[in-house]
Amino acid sequence: MEKFNINTNTHRRLNILTGEWVLVSPHRFKRPWQGKTEQAPKTAVTSYDKKCYLCPGNVRVNGVKSEDYKDVYIFTNDFGALSLETPVGELEENNLLMAESEKGICKVICFSPNHGAQLGHMHVADILKVVKAWKKEYRELGAMPEINHVQIFENKGEMMGCSNPHPHGQIWAQHSIPNEVLKEQQQQLAYFKLKGATLLADYLKLELKKQERIVFENSTFAVLVPFWAIWPYETIIISKRAISNLTELTPNEEQGFAECIKVLAAKYDKVFDTPFPYSSGIHQCPTDGRKHPEWHLHMHFYPPLLRSAMVKKFMVGYEMMAGPQRDITPESAAKILREV
Repeated sequence: MEKFNINTNTHRRLNILTGEWVLVSPHRFKRPWQGKTEQAPKTAVTSYDKKCYLCPGNVRVNGVKSEDYKDVYIFTNDFGALSLETPVGELEENNLLMAESEKGICKVICFSPNHGAQLGHMHVADILKVVKAWKKEYRELGAMPEINHVQIFENKGEMMGCSNPHPHGQIWAQHSIPNEVLKEQQQQLAYFKLKGATLLADYLKLELKKQERIVFENSTFAVLVPFWAIWPYETIIISKRAISNLTELTPNEEQGFAECIKVLAAKYDKVFDTPFPYSSGIHQCPTDGRKHPEWHLHMHFYPPLLRSAMVKKFMVGYEMMAGPQRDITPESAAKILREV
């Protein structure tokens, strides 16, 4: 009888942050590919684009002129999905048709005035300014009585639906706790009540001991491919100290966080020698006025590329109807990212 081998045999892995399972099929990565291919982007790099709505001093679609900014620039999204002016209301019929109004605010954060400077190209000192801006926005938005959650995220590349190549991210602050964050809230709280420590503190200790999925680390943060990763080169940045949100970062931790983002973004671009698309986001505790010792600050990166700059992972078929599945193992992906 063949002995089970996690590196070659099909198996399931538990995502301890969400309580959900992912199917891993290592042998499938060896199969021939005859599906869709896509050309790698050939965008010319320029520091200023007069047609870009986000470049300094340019006029945006709604006629508002952006500031002639020199560092990080933040403004309220001209076409935000959330509004603080939304009237309060709800709908309910027989517990079958349910809806409720949602208040919030959406902001755009330009990481740099340089149109061609993605995070992987920027100096750590400049990314540090972005981290400090995130910290300030989380504190100020979270202090608003109608805001209970602040989501900081970035969509990089056309493949991830980014409508503008200028280096920028978004901040959505809203009244309710979104689905993915709520899953993590429940899992982390249950673990904290059971163990008296944060879920990610204990998980990171184990990963640092094993070193199988670590991509990069410094004195304050670690970058790794999580054991339960769904996307081919998915990563997570975790603070080594158990802190619940950005406002608790010390200056040294801010520096360490910025360095990890820089290193990871630069490594991504070297995997297939192309600007690496991804969606990333910071998960931290709700801003509902309660203490959340169970929360542990971390940042997710979900890139879609699988086999080359031209072949991406599609979430279709089984993934849409049953559950997530991956071919390349997290350990293999971590090795590639670590050594690139």
